[in-house]
Amino acid sequence: MIWNETKECMSRDEMTALQSKRLVKLVDYVYHNVEFYRKKMQAIDLMPGDIKGIEDITKLPFTTKDDLRDNYPFGLFAVPNSEIVRIHASSGTTGKATVVGYTRYDLDVWSECVARCLTMAGVGKDDIVQVAYGYGLFTGGLGAHGGAEKIGATVVPMSTGNSKKLTTMMVDFGATAIACTPSYLLHISEVLAAEGLLDKIKLKAAVCGAEPWTEKMRHEIEQRLNIKAYDIYGLSEIMGPGVACDCAFHRGLHVCEDHFLPEILDTATLTPVADGVTGELAFTTLTKEGIPMIRYRTKDLTSIDHSRCECGRTSARISRFKGRVDDMLIIRGVNVFPSQVEAALIEVEEVTPHYMMIVDRVNNLDTLEIQVELDPKYYTDEIRAIETMTKKISHVIQQALGINAKIKIVEPQTLVRSEGKAVHVIDKRKLY
Repeated sequence: MIWNETKECMSRDEMTALQSKRLVKLVDYVYHNVEFYRKKMQAIDLMPGDIKGIEDITKLPFTTKDDLRDNYPFGLFAVPNSEIVRIHASSGTTGKATVVGYTRYDLDVWSECVARCLTMAGVGKDDIVQVAYGYGLFTGGLGAHGGAEKIGATVVPMSTGNSKKLTTMMVDFGATAIACTPSYLLHISEVLAAEGLLDKIKLKAAVCGAEPWTEKMRHEIEQRLNIKAYDIYGLSEIMGPGVACDCAFHRGLHVCEDHFLPEILDTATLTPVADGVTGELAFTTLTKEGIPMIRYRTKDLTSIDHSRCECGRTSARISRFKGRVDDMLIIRGVNVFPSQVEAALIEVEEVTPHYMMIVDRVNNLDTLEIQVELDPKYYTDEIRAIETMTKKISHVIQQALGINAKIKIVEPQTLVRSEGKAVHVIDKRKLY
């Protein structure tokens, strides 16, 4: 089967009809299986029968990340746990994870969507795909893995953390495609160059995601490795990687909109905007069984285009993201909020509430330094005491964020106080 032809070349009328049919079924499904949605609909006197098609989408309530946290861990699941075959999770601002569950059908859909994305990147059953996203609760590794297997490619589940081993296996195994973050791939290109291996690799394509990157960064990757690089998008609340991906023309990311209904909302009124207008992206999962989402607000700012692409696909395309409507940072593929740091530091009695996060990119890898002030009564110049306190804070932060950060203890009253909204982040990264 040619995966990119399953639903991506339907006419707009055909897609609208399919989406409407699936939306009607979804609303009835969540009303009878998810108490959260039933109560939300009852609160606005909305019944499943009131939804006739996607033209009625605005009648439905929104879902936010806070709703997942408030219903932690399984409160939004639409099926009993006996039907959930896998759980993924991502960290949240309060320290609680946002938990998502997948039925076997959900995993099949996920694999198909990623397979479509890989097909857009020219990857097929004869390719050897190195998956260098993290495996585990993060959706990147297993999501890319399942899609590569779906198209019959050979998968090398490399994960992250050992660049020397990755480059050795890339050469020895003859990997022709790689799935990883763009910044990590730039780092890999430097390792390959330093080891004199650039002329020994067989890589032809990279499918990169999990962090923002620019066209300039894409060109840099392509020139260094003599490959084609593609942008893949996803989020665990909706599915994971594979919600959308760009094609060879790079005119926006094609949404698998037979499974995920996109909306672009005015950031002030939360009403839908026209094609080409920037707003907040929201998704409704049209076929998800385990944890369906209705009008989930992603906080990502983008625009949408429903016209036919030069590649022939008719699926809607979202533009490269222009930012976010909140203060979330993406560091090494992990979502990080300043409020997570604040909540963690509150638990450390020796420090004040004042802190500064400095994000940078060194050797094409994201770095995070957190400067904290000790309470004056605990401050000392004694090196061993400072080292002990630094280790303690580092452990607390790692537990809260899920990534390591460099902790720098500064003297009391060192960090700048703000009379208005406090500034807690300095992002020095320059996306190539």
